[in-house]
Amino acid sequence: MGKAQRALISLTDKSGIEEFAGELAKLGIEILSTGGTAKKMREHGIAVKDVAEFTGFPEMLDGRVKTLHPKVHGGLLARRDNPEHVRQMQEHGLEPIDIVAVNLYAFEKTVADPACTLDKAIENIDIGGPTMLRSSAKNFRDVTVIVDPADYPQVLAELKEHGNTTLKTRFRLAVKVFELTGCYDTAITTWLKQVDADNEPSLQE
Repeated sequence: MGKAQRALISLTDKSGIEEFAGELAKLGIEILSTGGTAKKMREHGIAVKDVAEFTGFPEMLDGRVKTLHPKVHGGLLARRDNPEHVRQMQEHGLEPIDIVAVNLYAFEKTVADPACTLDKAIENIDIGGPTMLRSSAKNFRDVTVIVDPADYPQVLAELKEHGNTTLKTRFRLAVKVFELTGCYDTAITTWLKQVDADNEPSLQE
């Protein structure tokens, strides 16, 4: 496993991110980010490349499309030990993304408000986040994916010692991803099932 070169960080819960990202930067790891996460890191003097600059494609549709791009998902899903994957990455100008730190829009917090509307709930269903998480977790042999700030210290310790994380750590973190995304989808389904479609104004044609 080669040295980690690039991280993508996009967080709703930004606790501890300045310390984590600062240590990544000290290790020479390029950091990609979006929106408020990028702003917070820059406020702490951390160099960040916007995902839009990395992909060459702007954020659009009120933020619904930011990271849904082949340069992101190709960088996450390509197997580094597969010569054909490597060839296709070179052919299409894809660069590997080795570390992903993502957490999701706070859907459950949003719908906990009794006044929450269906439209507001829908806009707080994260699409890009779970997609990046699942891509990264599927390719755990090559990608370290973090959904819990409590895992930052171990990831940093292994990066400092080995230049990358261990396979066992990457597998453990991947399992946490699928647990999280499964619970996230369940929360969305549970809430949507409570919507009275016959009396919901936004569902009237």
